Amino acid sequence: MLWLRMGLTHPKKTVSSKAPSPLNGLSPGRPAPTPLLDAPPETICPTQALKEHGNVMTVDYTRCIHCRLCHQQPDQNRMSWEEGYQWAQMTSPRLPHSFRHSLHIRVVDAGDCGACLNELHQLASPVYSLHRLGIAFTPTPRDADVLVITGPITVSMKEAVQEAYQAMPSPKRVVAVGTCALSGGLFASSFALAGPLEKILPVDLSVPGCPPPPLALLHAFQLLMGAKSEEMRTQGVRT
Repeated sequence: MLWLRMGLTHPKKTVSSKAPSPLNGLSPGRPAPTPLLDAPPETICPTQALKEHGNVMTVDYTRCIHCRLCHQQPDQNRMSWEEGYQWAQMTSPRLPHSFRHSLHIRVVDAGDCGACLNELHQLASPVYSLHRLGIAFTPTPRDADVLVITGPITVSMKEAVQEAYQAMPSPKRVVAVGTCALSGGLFASSFALAGPLEKILPVDLSVPGCPPPPLALLHAFQLLMGAKSEEMRTQGVRT
């Protein structure tokens, strides 16, 4: 009864698909391309995510861990910072139209520190309520349409990840969530890793971030379901 009373007296606002989003801290943002810095990029970024390209300093988001060191430098060495959450990148076609309102997701922790898993767990909260979009987590890959992998893929988890993928029915998609799954992150050089996910399974969609916020994850799943980019631009939070 206590939780029911709290829910009625202090309701949580749910992410809306109509109102423009002021973000309100729901996304930490990320570094954005910036004119060349005075200092060498390797002295600013601990994961070598900054690259010189012509007259612009670009960002390799598969390596960025959002430490904000590049944004805390003096003005002449400071990277720009952009708000937003549309970080997902698709490399395969979306799922057929029949999945537009129904998506089952199997999450496999392949060595996650807990950060990416925590953001995924937030999706079931009243703030994001992924179930209203027809998205649900499933405990078995045999019922899953999408396989989500978090964390750097350790040698001991490589076979488990492959078995989960093989057990899924077709059509199926693989989503790499977080910097560690995309590149290994800070652990990329470790002897305990089997490599980034793309070396183990065909990755259909990647969501960079350390960790990617829930809005970025919702954006990714809706892209798989066939949401148009115009629809995603109007994601927001009701006030």
